[in-house]
Amino acid sequence: MPKLNQSEFTMLRRWIGLPALVLFFLPGAADTRAVDWPQWRGPNRDGSWNETGIMESFPAGGLNVSWRKPVGRGWSSPVVAQGRVFVTDVEIAERKAIERVLCFDEASGTLLWKHEYPVGYPDWAFDPNAGGPRATPIVRDGRLFTLGALGHLVCLDAAKGGVVWSKNLAAEYGVKEFTGITASPLIDDGLLILYICGKPAACVVAFDKDSGKETWRALDDSFTYSSPTILTAGGKKQLIVWTQDAVTSLEPATGKIWWRELLHTPGDQAVSTPVFSGQRLLVGGLMFQLDAVKPAASVLWPEGGAVSKRILSNTSTALLQGDYVFSAKTSGELVCLEAATGRLVWQTNNVTELQNGSSIHLTPCGDGVFLFTDRGDLIRAKLTPRSYTEISRFHLLEPTSPFGARKCAWVPPAYANGRVYVRNDAELVCASLATER
Repeated sequence: MPKLNQSEFTMLRRWIGLPALVLFFLPGAADTRAVDWPQWRGPNRDGSWNETGIMESFPAGGLNVSWRKPVGRGWSSPVVAQGRVFVTDVEIAERKAIERVLCFDEASGTLLWKHEYPVGYPDWAFDPNAGGPRATPIVRDGRLFTLGALGHLVCLDAAKGGVVWSKNLAAEYGVKEFTGITASPLIDDGLLILYICGKPAACVVAFDKDSGKETWRALDDSFTYSSPTILTAGGKKQLIVWTQDAVTSLEPATGKIWWRELLHTPGDQAVSTPVFSGQRLLVGGLMFQLDAVKPAASVLWPEGGAVSKRILSNTSTALLQGDYVFSAKTSGELVCLEAATGRLVWQTNNVTELQNGSSIHLTPCGDGVFLFTDRGDLIRAKLTPRSYTEISRFHLLEPTSPFGARKCAWVPPAYANGRVYVRNDAELVCASLATER
């Protein structure tokens, strides 16, 4: 690298800022660059954390919890961008509900701003089992997009919290089901794409992200908890949507249907996000082979269509890596399957309790995987086709979501800039996962 004189150094510092300048000159700094987590399942929406300088095992005394801040009820994950952590929740008092968007400083946990609005929850939704906002926000180009449980869609200035535009989707699209606004939004080529279960034929709607104007709408399916994802296969970009009625591939730019596999799935089972690797697409526990030359797909396994055979977990999304699937089971086991056949390779019962409602969120990072369980435990482990090897475990937060006679921590964490962020119905927690340098 050429040596800079004082004038050139000063200009460069003004241009990119001192923190970036330090990284610019550090040997190998590009290899240890911090990474934001600006949407559901991370920067690439694939559930992976591609950041180096992260612990391979936890210290003997456990993780260093940087801060804990109070939040209200909600099942949306936190997102992290531009030095800020964003989360949505609901405050309930005297049968009145106020949904909120909270912005915290990433390092200190200081509340920087909040945006709130009243919502008319139905009577039954005041039960603690109903939770609050479900859709995880998304940050893009300095703006934060949030979606409330009853369809309050808001575009905010991410730095200051000012409203850029907003829409009441329940009023505009006839959304009537309280559980219908659950999927996390995504952004593709300037389009904000939502699954809202609206009418008529407005289950999936794409808006111009800068203005909020509708660009296209598609499908007339029932609601889903599953969030959409985008892949490229058969020479085309495909938006994959899983509903109670079908698995559908749409053209993201227009909403045109590429292919559709009719498949009845109860709403409380269509939960996990579709994942893909190479030419394979896993939807719940149903594996598709994607066509290599055109946008099309065929079912690989299982042979039968029974829900019990094609749902691995109704709380967690599987990890599909090459020729193997690693996934929680609804009853709490962690399994490894052959991706080509669905054959069981191994199973362990040692990750979390073996009960209905168990969850294991899998996040590959470096040579290992982080697992976050319904008990509020964060685990560092290695997953291979041979075995599950647990390295470290730390109890990060208490489970608070009522489920039968017990409580669960179901919300997946966010991982960003050497830290993990996770929430329940009472607090947002930040802990360091960075190695000491």
